[in-house]
Amino acid sequence: MFGRIGTTGLLVIALTACGGGDGSAEVGPTGGKAAPPATTSAGTSATTSSAPATTAPQQSPVQRVLGRMSVEEKVGQLFMPVLYGTAADTVSGENQARYAARTPAKVIAKYHLGGVILFPHNVKSTAQVVGLNNGMQRASKEVPLLIGTDQENGLVSRMSALMTDFPGASEIGATKDTDLSRQVARATGEELGALGVNLDFAPVADVNVNPRNPVIGRRAFGDDPQKVARMVAAAVKGFGEAKIAATAKHFPGHGDTSVDSHTGLPVIKHTRAEWERIDAPPFKAAIDAGVDAVMSAHIVFPKLDPSGDPATLSKPILTGLLREKLGFKGVISTDALNMGGVRKKYDDGEIAVRAVLAGADLLLMPNDLPKAYDAVLAAVKSGRISKERLDQSVTRLLTLKQKRGLLTGAPVASAERAAEVLRSPEHRKLAARA
Repeated sequence: MFGRIGTTGLLVIALTACGGGDGSAEVGPTGGKAAPPATTSAGTSATTSSAPATTAPQQSPVQRVLGRMSVEEKVGQLFMPVLYGTAADTVSGENQARYAARTPAKVIAKYHLGGVILFPHNVKSTAQVVGLNNGMQRASKEVPLLIGTDQENGLVSRMSALMTDFPGASEIGATKDTDLSRQVARATGEELGALGVNLDFAPVADVNVNPRNPVIGRRAFGDDPQKVARMVAAAVKGFGEAKIAATAKHFPGHGDTSVDSHTGLPVIKHTRAEWERIDAPPFKAAIDAGVDAVMSAHIVFPKLDPSGDPATLSKPILTGLLREKLGFKGVISTDALNMGGVRKKYDDGEIAVRAVLAGADLLLMPNDLPKAYDAVLAAVKSGRISKERLDQSVTRLLTLKQKRGLLTGAPVASAERAAEVLRSPEHRKLAARA
């Protein structure tokens, strides 16, 4: 609908909003030219010099972009699917089958996507990933993309073929060295940024109090809430220093379960008091440290919401606890919507709608993107999701993009720079020390 707005363009818009630049007559409240100021018999303006000059309030870059978007483009901003191919113009049968579009670039344009998540099948070499990310950014004509990945280090490391092999959270947590947590997160962020990735789904903020936990385990910093909180806060600060968006996960806390939410629906029986003592502290610490996003968990928490819906679809949890009790103002991301834990009760379209109604802003990896996109769009047009609610989510996503410098133009990664940063001697030394 509209192209990117560069710095010069913002200046021109600001000047125009203040009434300067083109010498045209002002526009009156009914849309016609405004009448000139009344004059006295002496021919001077009736407006006295003491009257304050009035100008239209200037809109922020986020407001300007939001105001130019169609409903279809706003809905597209909510989605972050996985795409197939190693270049933006790679023809893939998988893309065609899933999205009815043959290349990543065509999928991005078709659905006005707000973001894309990378997996190992997108990775061959440093130069190739840089080219892929640059190409996908060029394909996003309306607003630059959030390009994310799961680079927790350790067990979950999507970019491990290219990046420094840093130890995972449990090893870092065992050192009790918060500065080490910060440094590793910063180095991880620097390497991701060099590749053109601007969002990491890390750090894990779960407190792993169940030794039989099959899905968190060593991905967590430990089993002590206060230690985990300190480590998480330090990691968030490290990602921020690298100018990479960080994501604390999995809210309201996935640590005390023996069921894997990828395939089943875990039920956590903590009381409200136990949640506040065990699960909440790392998320509160992440928020206090300025975390950009918080990811929901596909877990049932009956003492927090007796409905039986997973947290991803729970307004009492996402809006009531995360927004209102903990005061989080950033982006709420779902965990992957193709996981078994969230697909037990509803179809793929209804899941996406209910996640938005619960308070989610970013809909990660829907199992059926066309169905989910159409369902959210229909819900907005019918009023089930109000336009105000949609604008809230898009505003948060655009605010994150502005914070990371994406509203003034898509970032362009450099293969040469990436080759210098990835697995640099400094980073390998840090990994060895960790």
